Amino acid sequence: MTQPPHDEPTAASPEELREQVEQTRAELGETVEALAARTDVKARAQEKATAAKEQATAKATAVKDQAAAKAGELKTRAADLAHQAQDQLPAPVKDKAAVAAEQARTKAAQAGRLWHDKAPEPVQQTSARVGRATRDHRGLVLAAAGTAVLVWLVRRRKR
Repeated sequence: MTQPPHDEPTAASPEELREQVEQTRAELGETVEALAARTDVKARAQEKATAAKEQATAKATAVKDQAAAKAGELKTRAADLAHQAQDQLPAPVKDKAAVAAEQARTKAAQAGRLWHDKAPEPVQQTSARVGRATRDHRGLVLAAAGTAVLVWLVRRRKR
């Protein structure tokens, strides 16, 4: 017969012995469950995949937020540069720009009517989507145009 472990007291009564047996069974059951969880490769792989997915999602969100913040900064900076360029333009250049803008609007209206009359329907739908996107980002388009005018003026003066 085996001797009881030295750290556990021996049972004085059958009831105490039953309690010790139940406690040992519970501990053994927990140990078996822990070992079974360690050998469940599929469950462990799923846990790791879930953790990797959550980490990738968090990283993507952080990068997206950083990109949005940077885009906002660049948009503000471009608008500031456009305003600075506009403030530095001499009055005759502003007048010429206003006349050119009016002529461009007139030509654009004529081209739009011609386009509507001649272009096939699918092409018109695509161009309408592009036009809506341009209108939605009007500030960015205007900033880019202002920057282009500024670059053109600087290059012109260097010649």
